[in-house]
Amino acid sequence: CRLASSFEIQMTVQVLMVGEKPSIASSIADILARGKCNTRKGIGTPVHEFHGTFQGRPAFIKVTSVAGHVYSINFPPQYQNWDSTDPLTLFSAPTKREESTPGSQIPKHLRKEAKGCDYVVLWLDCDREGENICFEVIDSIKDKINQPQRRGEKQFLRARFSSVTGPDITRALANLVDPNLNEARSVDARQELDLKVGVAFTRFQTRYFQGKYGNLDASLVSYGPCQTPTLGFCVDRHVAITTFSPQPFWTIVPSISGTRFEWERGRVFEHEAGMLFEHIVASAKNAHVLSVTQKEGSKPRPLPLNTVDLMKVCSSQLKIGPHYAMQLAERLYIHGHISYPRTESTVYPEHFDLVGTLKIQKNSSLWGDYVDSLLQKGIQAPKKGHDAGDHPPITPMNLVQPNDVGADEWRVYEYICRHFIATVSPDSRFYKTKVMIDIGGETFKASGKRIISPGFTLIMPWLSQKDELISDFKDKTSYAVGDVTLHEGKTSPPEYITEAELISLMEKHGIGTDASIAVHINNICLRNYVRLDANTRTLIPTHLGIALVNGYHKIDPDLVLPTVRSHIEKQIDSIAKGVATFDDVVQHSLENFLRKFEYFIANIAKMDQLFEASFTPLASTGGSSLKTKCGLCKRYMRFIPMKPSRLYCPTCEETYNLPQNGAIKLNKERTCPLDNFELVLFSLGSGAKCYSLCPFCYNHPTLDGMKRGSGCNECPHPTCQHGVAHYGICECPECEEGTLVLDINSAPKWRADCNLCKYLIHLPEAAHMIKPHPT
Repeated sequence: CRLASSFEIQMTVQVLMVGEKPSIASSIADILARGKCNTRKGIGTPVHEFHGTFQGRPAFIKVTSVAGHVYSINFPPQYQNWDSTDPLTLFSAPTKREESTPGSQIPKHLRKEAKGCDYVVLWLDCDREGENICFEVIDSIKDKINQPQRRGEKQFLRARFSSVTGPDITRALANLVDPNLNEARSVDARQELDLKVGVAFTRFQTRYFQGKYGNLDASLVSYGPCQTPTLGFCVDRHVAITTFSPQPFWTIVPSISGTRFEWERGRVFEHEAGMLFEHIVASAKNAHVLSVTQKEGSKPRPLPLNTVDLMKVCSSQLKIGPHYAMQLAERLYIHGHISYPRTESTVYPEHFDLVGTLKIQKNSSLWGDYVDSLLQKGIQAPKKGHDAGDHPPITPMNLVQPNDVGADEWRVYEYICRHFIATVSPDSRFYKTKVMIDIGGETFKASGKRIISPGFTLIMPWLSQKDELISDFKDKTSYAVGDVTLHEGKTSPPEYITEAELISLMEKHGIGTDASIAVHINNICLRNYVRLDANTRTLIPTHLGIALVNGYHKIDPDLVLPTVRSHIEKQIDSIAKGVATFDDVVQHSLENFLRKFEYFIANIAKMDQLFEASFTPLASTGGSSLKTKCGLCKRYMRFIPMKPSRLYCPTCEETYNLPQNGAIKLNKERTCPLDNFELVLFSLGSGAKCYSLCPFCYNHPTLDGMKRGSGCNECPHPTCQHGVAHYGICECPECEEGTLVLDINSAPKWRADCNLCKYLIHLPEAAHMIKPHPT
């Protein structure tokens, strides 16, 4: 559309609208501008501009976005060093906010776009995390917008919407509300608790166990207030399986008129008793019918769909993990295909247009005929479930064909559609017959079923029922006894826990939220605490996961049981509801965990006993043939290639962490002038970035301006012949923060690499020697 002149802009109000992601901002702008807007590149994300109206006044509107959280919290630099910081001090340490994605420059972008604006409309996701991001945006720009035109006028307004569709966006703009500070502070509380508790336990455990065991296959031995109870459920099931002792049992199965009956007594665990009952039943010539009951039954249509149920179905039926399933649902939501996918509610609001939503699906090539028939007959009112007061259940918002989206997105969309249609379909109805008989004083039963109407199972065929026919028995009549079998079986252990079962347990015990449950499950897989069987979607604990959980149980079961986290979640909820304050909840919870942490440290030997049984002590680890000298004892250190790869000095009994996911090589016996340690080379692969590092400086930097985990290409020592002062060339043209450093080990294919980003340039190959020219 035509951009306004400066004179026109002065006569209108300027409105900045902020979405949570660029794609959502684009959709909102397209809806509000009716497809007629200009798009330009912003510092961080695109900006869409158009003329419109705002609260009845002419307006120049800019729509842009953040990229998730603007800020995250972390400890100040003085608490970042694992070696010099006592983990105990982290419980009382201050925290600071830092940009979540510094390279995107989102705060700078927001401040630039907010300058001169009169109002800000916050289109963040309508959950607590979105509410928290609202205030991150407000904090970034509150000093940049114009002074209010009227005294007491509200300039930061919140749009509440459940789908990125025209009607919902228009309705939200007409009903703007205040952002909710209590909900935002509840997220702040969770972030601070998870940071301080998680980092304190993780640093202590990682340092303690990685320094002792060579085949410990984990870069971090982490603890999380939600992650660890989640792992606990998996290990509990493993323990139930491994300690299970199968028992033989026997049951009687008689056959009368071609129908097999089930013994009312169930089964017996003594063979002699089974044989006795078999003899009694087999000796009886007739079976006497005690009762025949027939009644109509029904299989109810499903409740409206919420996040937890979607994740469980995706895992158990579609074989799509919960973390990936939520990513797919997020994509469908961003493109306006479904409503907001993070909701706890299983009941539709009273004003929800069920018929209108259903009509959208009439033209589907897969279920259009069913929908048309359903509309003609009249829909059923959805069953009322739980109203969490957040968002409507997950619902299809427009018609999508299989080729419109990716294959996995389609599978999730198809299920959401079929589920929604089923919620307004009739129940599945059937006649059920139950026959009770007596044979020699023992009671047996048989049941049959005849389908009357399939109902909603026509749209969800995997839930369909089949006729289960039995012979026609008459009440108070005797029938000849046919075969009588003494069936022998064995009790069986439970299966390993499935993702769907784990999600149910987490929901039941309040571990995580509908938005974070999938993240916690994904984390225990990434940490190598469990192994996922992709075929069965079961989670099988590793030796590390088992040792950790059993160790927590030995020291302090509260660390792994769900009760403590459930209590914390209730306290966080009380902040969101305005019942408790941020300071009270955080202080009380941190004091509780500090006492537990002190006790954990004092009793870590109990967990160590379990690690000794599962892993090889570092001193007994042979390592690889790569050996480099320690600068302290001048003896050779061993290279441990198993993740996390590291160097171990058996003389000093010290461990030195190394960069991961690359190759470690010797560096021609070059030594560091600061500590006399032999340097090693870290390479990301042939032709890729490569740099030298000193094992001691990498772990224990002693120079100002050098951070832990730095290689020689970041070493600021003015006289070090391996450092950036000697081989630095110029500022990196890509990130503008790093320095291009000559890779002296790249000859004859010379190149220079940025010491901060992945940028590299290739230099003339014919050169015999290349050196940076002094400036």
